[in-house]
Amino acid sequence: MDTFPTDRSGAPQPVRGDKGASDPGPRNTARDRENLDVLVPPETDRGTIPNLKFSFAEAHNRLEPGGWARQVTERELPIATALAGVNMRLKAGAVRELHWHKQAEWAYMLYGQARITALDERGGQFVDDVGEGDLWYFPEGIPHSIQGLEPDGCEFLLVFDDGAFSEDSRFLITDWFAHTPRDVLAANFGWPRQAFDPIPKQELYIFNADVPGPLEGNRIGPPSGENFSFRLHAQEPRKTDGGCVRIADSRNFPAAKTVAAALVDVAPGGLRELHWHPQADEWQYYIRGEGRMTVFASEGKARTFDYRAGDVGYVPHAMGHYIQNTGETTLTFLEMFRSDRFADISLKQWMALTPHELVQAHLRLDRALIDGLPQQKLPVVPGQRRT
Repeated sequence: MDTFPTDRSGAPQPVRGDKGASDPGPRNTARDRENLDVLVPPETDRGTIPNLKFSFAEAHNRLEPGGWARQVTERELPIATALAGVNMRLKAGAVRELHWHKQAEWAYMLYGQARITALDERGGQFVDDVGEGDLWYFPEGIPHSIQGLEPDGCEFLLVFDDGAFSEDSRFLITDWFAHTPRDVLAANFGWPRQAFDPIPKQELYIFNADVPGPLEGNRIGPPSGENFSFRLHAQEPRKTDGGCVRIADSRNFPAAKTVAAALVDVAPGGLRELHWHPQADEWQYYIRGEGRMTVFASEGKARTFDYRAGDVGYVPHAMGHYIQNTGETTLTFLEMFRSDRFADISLKQWMALTPHELVQAHLRLDRALIDGLPQQKLPVVPGQRRT
């Protein structure tokens, strides 16, 4: 485990060797403990790089009768212009009401079970039950709903393909009804005007309802030609000595046309190897464990951040980075991209497939070490903890 200077009370101090000085306060010692690589940056950090971390624990939480929701968008994390995220919890039976939005919605189930419904543009109905580790994707404008199932509802992460997304800016069925004249509703549906007296006067958003019956009982129309859900954990992962990776993009989840993702497990001490993504910014969500990421931004700039469960990380397009497991248990996190396919480039593989004399001329490394580099990509490798 890395060690940092502390005072008599055990509080970490911004000191490295003969650099820095103690911090007598006032200070938020608990936050400093969670961000030691910000308090005492590695010697290799240089220059000014925007903040690349925000925790859902610091996001405003909207509490509703059926659950809660909180979001991390470019308002909370200004660098995150490509993607935004919402963390939501529903009780058993509770409904995220029928709605649609201008952005596509990608989701990962964190806990429990849910029933999702949608209607495609051809009039095809989609309904499915999803559990922990499952995904769904609804294209922009497609109406849908989410409902918690027994025994304890669900929690999930929603990711939208626009950093400026707002959970408050969506089209809710109750909101539309409340703002449409009754005579127009009567004419549209062919019902008496008084039939609309019970409709809510404002949006419901997240509300309690009865737990739905068997899935087959909800299949009431022609099926959609699109499969909007995906069993990510049913996929055989790419395993290495340092962990494993599962990838979901339009090649194996055809519905997901604007969001690609990887679920990464890193063993203690292991490393999501030095790499970069050539096509898109990376939006991260940390599910369990503790990790450290250094981002190389060119021009001699690099900055290190510490992450743990519930944190959001961000890497701008093409910037080199790694994620190291600094805890005692497996580090699990999601990498997401506004793209139809996942793509990364490995530093190690690039060196292995470049003329070795050219690599040696640049880095002055032992030629035997360069000659021994593996030509295949190893996205997660065993590593050594930095001290």
